[in-house]
Order: sequence, then C-alpha cells, then structure tokens
Amino acid sequence: MSSTLLEPSTTAHDLPAMLPSVEWITDTARVARLSQDFAWFSPILKRDLAGKTGDVVARPRSEEEIRQVVSACAIAKIPLTIRGTGTGNYGQSTPLFGGVILDLSGYNAFCWVRSQVGRAQAGIRLSEFDAQARPHSMELRWLPSTFRSATLGGLFGGGFGGAGSINYGPLAAPGNVLGVRVMTVEPEPQIVELRGADAMLLHHTYGTNGIVLELEVALSPCVPWSECVAQFESFDQALEFASKLTKAPGLIKKEVSFLAAPIPTYMAPLMPLFNDKQHAVMMVLAPQSVEGVEDLVKSFGGVFCYNKTAEEVLSSNRTLIEYTWNHTTLHALKVDKNFTYIQSGFTPAKHVEQVKALEKELGGEVLMHLEFLRTKEGDFNCSGLQLIHYTSEARLNEIMAIYRSHGVQINNPHVYIVEDGKQNNLDPAVVKMKERFDPMGLLNPGKLRSWASREVRH
Repeated sequence: MSSTLLEPSTTAHDLPAMLPSVEWITDTARVARLSQDFAWFSPILKRDLAGKTGDVVARPRSEEEIRQVVSACAIAKIPLTIRGTGTGNYGQSTPLFGGVILDLSGYNAFCWVRSQVGRAQAGIRLSEFDAQARPHSMELRWLPSTFRSATLGGLFGGGFGGAGSINYGPLAAPGNVLGVRVMTVEPEPQIVELRGADAMLLHHTYGTNGIVLELEVALSPCVPWSECVAQFESFDQALEFASKLTKAPGLIKKEVSFLAAPIPTYMAPLMPLFNDKQHAVMMVLAPQSVEGVEDLVKSFGGVFCYNKTAEEVLSSNRTLIEYTWNHTTLHALKVDKNFTYIQSGFTPAKHVEQVKALEKELGGEVLMHLEFLRTKEGDFNCSGLQLIHYTSEARLNEIMAIYRSHGVQINNPHVYIVEDGKQNNLDPAVVKMKERFDPMGLLNPGKLRSWASREVRH
C-alpha cells in the first residue's frame, strides 16, 4: 500500500478497506472482547478499564501483513496494541486510546529445534511449541498454567514463568530467552535481531517498546512427569515440607505449589480428598523421585494422597499444572466471585519465616498460595499468589502495605502501568529501546509512565 493513499485524517476504521488482504475484525462486540484479558481478576482494574476498547482488530498471518499494518499505523499515527490470546491479568491487551489491536495469534509457525534451543513465531501457543519440541526429546523449560492457550509472545510480553521455574527460574533469568526478532513502528518498518540482555529489555513491558515477531528460547530434556499431592493437617509442616523439597538436590521436580486450607476444596481434582482444614502441596515430579518425595512427606507428618503417572495424566487430559499459579485464582473465583489476589515476592533466606508471620497476622482474610521456585539470581524462594476476600480498595492496599512491612515485595496486579506492577525500578534502557523501536510512541500508549515523563522532560 502506498503511503500516498493515507491522509492525515486517516483513522483505524479506514484501514480494513485500504489493506483488504489482511484479516480484519470490525464488529463492535468482537472488538470489545479482543480488547480484554483476565484483568477482571482485579475489581480495581475491572473498574479502571471499563469501556476501554480498540477501534478495529487486525489478524495478520505473515511478516509482510504485519509490516503493512504497522506501516499504515505509523504513517497515520494510529495507536497499536499487541495481543496474543489474552491470558494476561493486567489489562496488557486493553488499549487506553483506541486504535488498532494487532492480534498475533495467527502468526504462529514453529521454526526449529537445534540441540537444546527452539525458535518459533510469537503467536504460537505454548502447548503447540512443547508438542513440536518433544519429538526432539526436548520440552519448554517453563509452562504457565495457561499453557494450552497462552502464546509464546504473550508470555514474554506480560508473563513470568510457571511450572519449571523451580529449576530454571523465571523467563528473566539469563539463559532462558536467547534472542528475539523485532519490528520497528515506522513508515518503513525495520527488522532487528536482539540477543541476550538486549532482548530482555522487551520482556514484561506489555508490548510498549517493540513488536516481537519470533523468540528463541533454551529448552530442557523431556521427562515423563508424574503428578502428586500431599495432604497436611499442619500449615507449618506443609510449608516446611515444600521449602525442603524445593532445595532437595536429588529429588527432581518441575512444580511445587502450596495451597493453604481451604483452597484445596476449591480445586476439582482435590475436592474429594480434602476437608476445609487441610493443606495441600501439589507437585510435578520425575518418576524416579516419587518414592523419595513420599518418604519426605511422611517425615513432615503428611499423607501422600494423589499420584498419577505421565501416561495417566495424558489420558485424562487434565493436569495439576492447570490448578497452579494464577489458575488457582481462576478456580477459586468459580466458587466465590468475591475473591481477588495479590502477587508477592519473599526474601530467599527468610521466606518460611515471613510466610508464617503473615499467616498469623492475616490468616482467614488472606489465603496463602505459594509457588516455589528459583529466583533469576538462582536462590531458592517462593512467590505468592494469595487469595483475598475482597472488601474494599482501601483494605486491599492495607494488606499490601502489611506485606511490605514484613519485607515482602508486592508486584501489584491491580494496576496497568508497567512501572507500578512488576518493573518497580524500570531500567532506563527500556525507554531507550522504545526510542529505537517505537519512536512515535504508538505502541500501547499510556502504559509506560517513563515514556510520558521523557516527553515532558524533552
């Protein structure tokens, strides 16, 4: 399409007619649906993002189609908001200023596996990437609970990690994401390959500073994972067991998730096994480690109450991974719509002590859900996705303040600004990257405060 066809008054609504080879969605109801993600987990975000929607949705299936849409938006200065399948929780894919929603879920080819490295287009679903890697005896290092529907680009742009982070840390740990192919937002879009630390400057920025087309990630050897659950009468013993297992070097695991009572009674596979006073630790284990883990459970006063082989998990088409991480919140909300949640990061050397203190202070109002992992620095730790009986925004803020008073970091899931969520101290290089890849500030505008501050300073 020639830029001469575009007038200064060109709007997003004009683009479908100008680019007929691209699939467009213009139906108002469908555009509204594709302007949302799971931000409704937060009553605050549900309120703050109400009515925010794009004007049209583009669903390109090739790099050339992406280039055409991006070029047109750059020439006409139309905002662009990138989305995958919308499994995020912070309103990442909700545009604040209308414009074009660039849905990359159709740009989803698997590229290759070479040794322990794989590469694919950003729109590939994680489940598909994992399936494509398995014939090479490889698997993804981490699977979020949304792996069946979440895309690789979506996980990179707004996610953290998942099952497997207990071994390899989050995506942000050096060596997990090796490279990205990125398109600039300009009248003549450019393609750039970023490697290593440079690539990570686009991680968890909600698609505000570059359009990621492909990702190259490190893989791990396939394991026929078993899924197990331990039941405990004592909160402290369940917590101490989970922490001990996380650090046990000879016991191979992919997931250790602690659910304090009564959360297990909200999870369908566990409902028949638990009463509302019992605590659960859900685990994904290498088969040769199951016996040793069962012995460890007994030493902490627990009972091994659930054990499925990889074959049984596959045949049932139900995995415990889909009851961990933020799927725990989703299942709890099905039982009680008054729940919301917080995200917390503990201190590696003090996490057990911090959890016990917070349970003593807030137990009952805040239900403890912990995911055990390694930090990006390699320390053993846990991350919290605590369930909260929501009463008011003021009380929610008080609870987060109490967590901070115990030395616990809060990654606030009730805000949509990058700096207010996980990127508490934004690296100035993130803004420099935006200057390079989105010089007109068209990508997901309003989500990166440092960009607006930069414009004021200039």
